[in-house]
Amino acid sequence: MYQTDKERMTEKITAFSKYGDLGNGGITRLSLSEADLAARADFKQRAEALGMAVVSDDIGNIYATLPGEDAGLKRIVVGSHADSVRSGGNYDGIYGVLSGLEAAETIVTEKIPHRHPLTVMIWTNEEGARFEPAMMSSGIVLGKFEKEKMRAVVETGGAVTFGEALDASGWVGDAKNRLNQDDYCAYFEPHIEQGPVLEEEDLQIGVVGGVVGMVNYDIILEGVSSHAGTTPQSYRKDALRAAAKTILELWDKLGALDSKLVFTTGEILCKPNIHTIVPGYVKFTLDARHQDMGVLAQVVEAIENLPKDVYGCRLSYEEHWGRKTIGFDETLLGYVEGAAKALGYTCKRMYSGSGHDAQYVSEMLPSVMLFIPSKDGLSHTVVEYSSPDQIWEGANVLLNAVLEADKAL
Repeated sequence: MYQTDKERMTEKITAFSKYGDLGNGGITRLSLSEADLAARADFKQRAEALGMAVVSDDIGNIYATLPGEDAGLKRIVVGSHADSVRSGGNYDGIYGVLSGLEAAETIVTEKIPHRHPLTVMIWTNEEGARFEPAMMSSGIVLGKFEKEKMRAVVETGGAVTFGEALDASGWVGDAKNRLNQDDYCAYFEPHIEQGPVLEEEDLQIGVVGGVVGMVNYDIILEGVSSHAGTTPQSYRKDALRAAAKTILELWDKLGALDSKLVFTTGEILCKPNIHTIVPGYVKFTLDARHQDMGVLAQVVEAIENLPKDVYGCRLSYEEHWGRKTIGFDETLLGYVEGAAKALGYTCKRMYSGSGHDAQYVSEMLPSVMLFIPSKDGLSHTVVEYSSPDQIWEGANVLLNAVLEADKAL
């Protein structure tokens, strides 16, 4: 079994943590910002120094390719993203890019024979923190989003469109460079777990079998805004009171469905949001996720069966968005699991509760993900952390899984 260089892997993470550095251990590296462009330039320089050819496609996705012994074979690709959320950490997304780059560097420095070309890529705007939605560019490539509509998206809290930022970035390339079935044969995406399971179970590697399905709804209560001092309690149609009752009852119902179901009310809009006025309108979100789409159907049924009147307030709901559970390629899963075990690492099969570019790519190419532990299960925060040993172990599994795929495909 081959091993990557731990010091080199650690240096890569440390070096890229300066792009968008907040001075408190975290970063804000929004898509196509100055910090993101600096990270992209560093990636290109490192890749070219290894003899990799670097190109981009029409939406700024970057592809750095190391030639293989047989130029006629399709490429194996390792992909992830370089952008972050606001006040994010130094591992989410970029770990997948840098572990792929380290795998390529190990192949070069150790002169490891390989038949297929190996591509390491960066997806543009995975987080959606600057330009919504998340996973924008992989969504465009896989036909989920229309390119021109995405180009017209205006940045959150600003005036620049995605298209304007893209055109100014210097990374607009040819559409023929997009990830495709003709030129590529397999997709790997290493990532931090972003959850507590591996750490709690003292495991080194997560072999990711797929991404769980989800439903996301807006639930709306409409009452009557009135004066907080002059309206008797018995006459009030308080939308916030109705929403609170609905949330608690809904949580009780969903909590009884399945122990693996997770659900969240993460956003509440209350109007007029004035302390002297009875709320007349409340909208809250419900995000529910589970591997079994049958369980999610029960969630939808629970929403559809909510009472239409709560404390005199009219209840309605709207489906915001959702996704089906997807499974990754069983052969590639075997390569990841086999590499972890051959290296002597503890591992388990698991599903991802969060979305990743790999879920879209899996509709085009055989795809797989692998996880490394996240300290305290925390991610999308400045304290996000995986140890030097953990990032190195993940890179070792990636390298050997890719090499196994190189032999077999």
